[in-house]
Formats: sequence, structure tokens, C-alpha cells
Amino acid sequence: MSIALVHDYLIQLGGAEKVLSSLERVYANSPIFVLLYNKNKAGDIFPEHKIHSTWLQYLPLSHRNYQWYLTLMPWAASRHRLKNYDIVISSASSFAKNIQVSEDSLHICYCHTPTRFLWHDADSYVEELNYPRFIKKIIPLFLPRLRHLDFLAAQKIDYFIANSRVVQERIKKYYQRDSVVIYPPVNTDFFAISNQPGNYYLAGGRLVAYKKYDLAIRAFNKLGLPLKIFGDGPERQRLQKMAFKNIEFLGPVDDQIKKNLYADCLAYLNPQVEDFGITAVEAMASGRPVIAFAAGGALETIIPGQTGEFFEEQTWESLAYRLLRFQPEKYRPALIKDHASQFSTKRFEEQIKNYIANLTQNIPQQKIFSMKI
Repeated sequence: MSIALVHDYLIQLGGAEKVLSSLERVYANSPIFVLLYNKNKAGDIFPEHKIHSTWLQYLPLSHRNYQWYLTLMPWAASRHRLKNYDIVISSASSFAKNIQVSEDSLHICYCHTPTRFLWHDADSYVEELNYPRFIKKIIPLFLPRLRHLDFLAAQKIDYFIANSRVVQERIKKYYQRDSVVIYPPVNTDFFAISNQPGNYYLAGGRLVAYKKYDLAIRAFNKLGLPLKIFGDGPERQRLQKMAFKNIEFLGPVDDQIKKNLYADCLAYLNPQVEDFGITAVEAMASGRPVIAFAAGGALETIIPGQTGEFFEEQTWESLAYRLLRFQPEKYRPALIKDHASQFSTKRFEEQIKNYIANLTQNIPQQKIFSMKI
């Protein structure tokens, strides 16, 4: 049985790429099709000989400013050569859904979220782009057409897998499709509990506007508590200008440093609405509680009073109120780590493998008559 993997773009390493890495391990002989590929950004995780990118790869500044080519991406994705594969698994948060497969093939989409800038974040997307004002006025003209193409692409998918219940609800709302939930993989075994945590709070990841790190900075500016922020992104310069001396920006960090940062923090901060929230689970795998805004994937991964706490309004005042009443000594690191283990990479890979194996046994005969099992 021939299987192909499809991903939006390999130009960074984030949660979606961890899903793709697990899929590549489960289906080790499968090629990987992407819109764009940047070896320097994607690192050595994915074997280069397996990667097949599109002609977008060769357009000017496509790796740095890929948003310039949004209107071309649905068509570029449809040009992947996938007709000879029995099963195609797409890992999609945008245009990987637009692939074309043969009538006899099975297309299974692992959906990280319906295309964010076309649906649930459409209003804020354009304003958050670091583009000249006249370009921001042009982009909205193309979004209705892209939204229509995105909806049509979703109707051609045979089966949807959502990465959380909140994404499952979005798939139903925007695409009018049912899905099953399989939580994404987190390397929980890598992280360890510290014998003596430090005295700082921690946040981090991609420094982009929707992550709401500015909210955390305002709270810590007022309280004067120590905060460390790891990661990089287009918001870093603006955030650093906002921050007082009690807030330290660490920039990009390797896995070992991140492991130590998690283990030694008083608590990890999650001020954003995440589709799932891998960094929060990584912190819990280190035995540390998470203080999170009460929305999105955090509601599915955090048990208030046992593995973390919620603040109810997405404001710095609400976060500061929770921080003032936070008691890190009441939390049991071993219990928190045990809770996080249910989101392990091993669990994800077993569930994906079993789910797809069951589909191939139960799908209509006309979908599988050409499969070489």
C-alpha cells in the first residue's frame, strides 16, 4: 500500500512539524510533499531526499515573505503529483488540503486548525502583518476567494482528524464536516522534574501577535516578578521595548536549555488561545504547573488546581490577579508529569496507525480495489 505525506510548508519547526515528524516515523517509506522547503529552518529532522516542493520554492523571497504568494498556494498545492498513491495523509493548517488525489485514493487530513487567517482569525490577520498600509488594504480583496477555495477543498477530503476538541468544533462550523480527535505528539519522556525549581516564571515559543505575550509583559511590568521568554519572531523587537528589567528575552534556545528552563520555572504562562498547546504540555511533562487563559486547547490539557490554573479574561489585569494568588508549593510535580504522559509521542503514533489501519479495512470497496496491501 503506497502512502504519501503532505504538509503546508517546511520553513520553520513548530508543533505542526512535530506531527509531520511522527507521521514520517510511522510511514517511513513515504515521500513528503510541501509548498516550500527551507533546509536551514527545517533542520535535519526530515530526510532531504524525501522532500518534494513546488515551483513556489523558486519565487523571489518566498521563504521569508511567503504571504506574498497566498493567492497562488491553492493552485500550487493542487500540482503535487499524488495520483499513484493509495493513501494520502495531509498535515494541514492552510493549503495542504488543496491537493488533488485520484478517485481510488483515500485522503485523510490531520487538521491543526481550519485556515486561521480565512476563518476564526480573519479580522486580526491583516492588521498583524508587518506590511505597508497599502498592501494591507489589498490583501482583504483576495480573502473571500481563498475562503471559498478552502471550503471546497475541505469537501473533497475523505476523513478529518482534529488535533483537539476546539479544532473539531471549528471543522464542523466552517467546513461542515465531522472529525475524530487525536491529540498531537509531545515528547513527554524527554522532560524531567527538577529537585529545586528556581524563582522565575516562563513563557515562550514563536513571538507572534496572536500569542499575546504583550499581555504577560504588562502583568509582569506591574508586578515586578521575574519572567523569562524564549523564542523568536516578528514581535520580538516590539515586546523587548515594552519590557522592564525583570523580564529577560532568551532568543531561540536548543532542546536541552529549554528542558532546563521548564524544569526550573515556578510556572509556565499560556496567555494565548491555542489550538492544542504543545509548550504547555511540555512544561507539565517537566512537573511544572501552567497558568493559562481559560480557552482553546488549554481547557483540554490542564486540570485546574492539579496541573495548573486558569485566568478568565484575556487581560493583563486578570493574569496579574491570578499570579498574586498563585501558590506553586501546593502542586505535586510527579502528578503533573503523570498527567502529561497521556499526550506522549508514542500514544499519538499508536493512535494514528490504528485509526488509519481500521479505515483501510472498512472503507467502501471502490476506494480500495487498486490498493496493493
